[in-house]
Amino acid sequence: MQAYPTGMALLVSSLLALSSLTATAAESFSAHDGQPLKIKPEHFDTEQAKKFQSTGQNPYLGDKSAIEQGKKLYQLYSCTQCHGSQAQGQTAVGLTGPKYNNAKSATDKGMFEVIWGGTNAGMGPKGKGLMDPTNANNGMSADEVLKVIAWIRSQGEGAAK
Repeated sequence: MQAYPTGMALLVSSLLALSSLTATAAESFSAHDGQPLKIKPEHFDTEQAKKFQSTGQNPYLGDKSAIEQGKKLYQLYSCTQCHGSQAQGQTAVGLTGPKYNNAKSATDKGMFEVIWGGTNAGMGPKGKGLMDPTNANNGMSADEVLKVIAWIRSQGEGAAK
């Protein structure tokens, strides 16, 4: 009879640990101050963005079409001005690793947080509603940020696991 309560306790503790991992993957934190980023649910507007929101993993890595779109977005949002045309660095640091100016950029979740919310090093936020507080539609959706990350990761070392 003792095995049942012990086994049940192990099952319950395992489920609690798993649920805390899922909750953690869904939360995003500012590179500025570590506070939670305010991202509206509607900004996760595709199945891929929703998958990222729940897992912290970028489903677009290796997807040629998404990488091409990510390159266009990288250029459209003037990332090339500071980070260079191949994300190699220009007036700002390179984005391809293996060493990162902002340690968060070593993971897709961390790079998402940096792009969405900006940094203390001078990069403004690119996420919808943050890029231009006077226009809630100005900026990238979560899906677009993920495509930019997929393109960056395709440029060299440091692809997140």
